[in-house]
Amino acid sequence: MKPTNKNVIWLNDEWWYVGCKDGGKRRLDSHIRKNETRMFVNGKYIPKTHPLHKPGRYKTFQDAAFSALSKYEDVLEGEIYVVSNSAWEGWLKVGMAIDAEDRLKNYQTGSPFRDYKLEYKVHFNDRRWAENKIHETLDDFKIPRKGEWFKISFPRLKAYIRTIERMLNGKKAA
Repeated sequence: MKPTNKNVIWLNDEWWYVGCKDGGKRRLDSHIRKNETRMFVNGKYIPKTHPLHKPGRYKTFQDAAFSALSKYEDVLEGEIYVVSNSAWEGWLKVGMAIDAEDRLKNYQTGSPFRDYKLEYKVHFNDRRWAENKIHETLDDFKIPRKGEWFKISFPRLKAYIRTIERMLNGKKAA
């Protein structure tokens, strides 16, 4: 079997993997066995401590989640994020995801201009509860709303989110 990896060399009648960062050589079969237990999303290594860790190579966390959908639904911790789009000036989306930057990539595929911008993200131990609390708070202050999009300035929205984060600190927020 001839490997296709460019970091592989033939030396002393064996295939060897040459590490990108340290230049160290490892037998190719050892390298393959080690990587069978690793998870990569869009080329980025995901540690085994991640709540959605599942060995393999995926383009997005959503791809990984669909391969383990029940686990995705059970994951509580994650991020609350704020996204903007210049096409809807003054409107900001408040959503939740396990990984906000990964979610942003999904939005970008729906826009030919790739004009969604991640304005802010914050980690919560229970992202569903936190998102609901933030939406309720914005509703209580009568902020105009269309689904998860709110007509509000970013500094004001960020202040509401940070207040809720501080309020929940120690109970629900990390």
